[in-house]
Amino acid sequence: MSTGSELRDQREAAGISKDELAALISVRAGLISQMELNDFSHCGGDTYARGHLKNIALRLGLAGDYFVEMYNAEHSVEHRGIHDQLLDNNVGTIPREARKISWKLPALISIAILVVAGSIQIVVSNQSSVTTPEVVAKPSPVASVTPEATPTPEPTVSTSASASTGSVSLVLEATRGNSFINVVVDGKSVIKGSIFQGETKSYTGATSVSIYLSNPAGVDVTHNGKLLSPLGGQNQEIRRTFR
Repeated sequence: MSTGSELRDQREAAGISKDELAALISVRAGLISQMELNDFSHCGGDTYARGHLKNIALRLGLAGDYFVEMYNAEHSVEHRGIHDQLLDNNVGTIPREARKISWKLPALISIAILVVAGSIQIVVSNQSSVTTPEVVAKPSPVASVTPEATPTPEPTVSTSASASTGSVSLVLEATRGNSFINVVVDGKSVIKGSIFQGETKSYTGATSVSIYLSNPAGVDVTHNGKLLSPLGGQNQEIRRTFR
């Protein structure tokens, strides 16, 4: 038996119509009909759904948590494991980066080649240099020889390496209403709660940021500096993962 069918049976057993029950807890009769069909997507998220169920139970003369416990077992996001939620967004397995070849080995090979080439150039230059004696005629038979040689500069080798890193940034701004949010950064849950109209929250991860919104129509989402179009409609529950 589902939460919705149990709610309907208890209401009928108490002899209360949908319209009467809706008036008692100040909601639309249509919402009561949807809840009895086990559809809680228009309640505004888990927090509001549990609040409605508690009020209904009290009006029907039941314990406050009578329907809440059934709802948690069937629908509640907070009572599901983080791993199960991530599997819904295909992020249960963290992608592994391909192993990069170290820059040190190619750099050392290049230096060795340049050193060998420079040594060969020095040897060849020394062998090709010819010393020419210079004879100066004087009244007396005296000869002088002056050798000249041109030094060859040694080669200079310089190497440099650079690396770059990246990250994922997400900004949530409640510009048009309130919403319940659940944020997971790099596989770790960082917040479960409400964001109220006018509030702004920012999150940054090394590889990924996953979010759950109960009212995406009221929240602007900015991913890596780019404002995205609305992720869903009024009171429509959504889950997204950004990398």
